[in-house]
Amino acid sequence: MSTLSVDGRARRLRDLHAAPEILRVVNVWDVISAKAVLALPETRAIATAGHSIAASFGYDDGSIPLETTLDMVGRIVAAAGDVPVSADLDDGYADTGDTVRRAIGVGIAGANMEDRLRPFDESVARVAAAVRAAEAEGVPFALNARTDAFVRGGDRPLEESIADAVARGRAFIDAGADVVFVPGQLDAETTARLVEGIGRVSVIGLPGALRAAEYEKLGVARISYGPLTQRVALTAYQDLAADLYRDGVIPDSTRALN
Repeated sequence: MSTLSVDGRARRLRDLHAAPEILRVVNVWDVISAKAVLALPETRAIATAGHSIAASFGYDDGSIPLETTLDMVGRIVAAAGDVPVSADLDDGYADTGDTVRRAIGVGIAGANMEDRLRPFDESVARVAAAVRAAEAEGVPFALNARTDAFVRGGDRPLEESIADAVARGRAFIDAGADVVFVPGQLDAETTARLVEGIGRVSVIGLPGALRAAEYEKLGVARISYGPLTQRVALTAYQDLAADLYRDGVIPDSTRALN
């Protein structure tokens, strides 16, 4: 049970984004995965992975109905107590303002919303609409506005993707976003340029990416892991199943986490 209002949890999440230490959020996809992470003393916030929640319900990434996402994230919020929950809300759906209002209604303190490389002005307007909706609710919603300048940039030169990410990210911050999420395989030089151009930047910890401490030294505000955490869990599960088919046994080291 939370003793903090959604307003209080949103402020806490914003404070974590603004702190000099990088905010490490381990992505979850249901209540039991959230509880496993919440049991760790290092957990200061929870982030959901939209891809992982969609996969759990049999949807492709980006195609899960908003109602299904909000129902699951609302359950995670209830389990999280005073720990703020940042939700992956895909692209914000048809009406980003209405999506934010509904998210706040189930206790969500902040969210990722991706631009999918829509036209620049449309992308900025969608961020602004989300921010206005949160302000109308009186909640300092911690919007982690995502630009797909790298992951949807195709074969264009790296310089073009960096310039596009900086332009979009700066405009998102000016429109009221708390931090800008730039997913992609980012090396140290590219990351430093993004931080210099945008300010508060959020990254994803992909295989082969920099470590969180290295991103922290570059001034990155937040690191999350998207669907990778679920993939690690499913890899272990599938490997166990294969071992059990070979007449293996459940390992003695198994913890009763459920």
